[in-house]
Amino acid sequence: MESQINSHDLARRLARTIASDLVMYHQEQINASFVNDDFFEALADALREGAALYKQRVSEKIAAGSNHFEEALVDVIFKGEGAQISSPIW
Repeated sequence: MESQINSHDLARRLARTIASDLVMYHQEQINASFVNDDFFEALADALREGAALYKQRVSEKIAAGSNHFEEALVDVIFKGEGAQISSPIW
């Protein structure tokens, strides 16, 4: 088993990597979810899997005391990918 991440900087980096992987593997689904305004429903399984991976790799103290995973979703997916898509959300 790999050692747990005990640094906020490394936890943020992992969260951004997971968010980037979500974009890479679910691009069409993400695009459609922005148009249909159902991102969290459409990607529920992938988001649960990503969050579980994050929690598995990051120490409980860091994971419980931060929202790095959610911030990465906003920064990488919503601000990054979503900004380029016409959507009723924005």
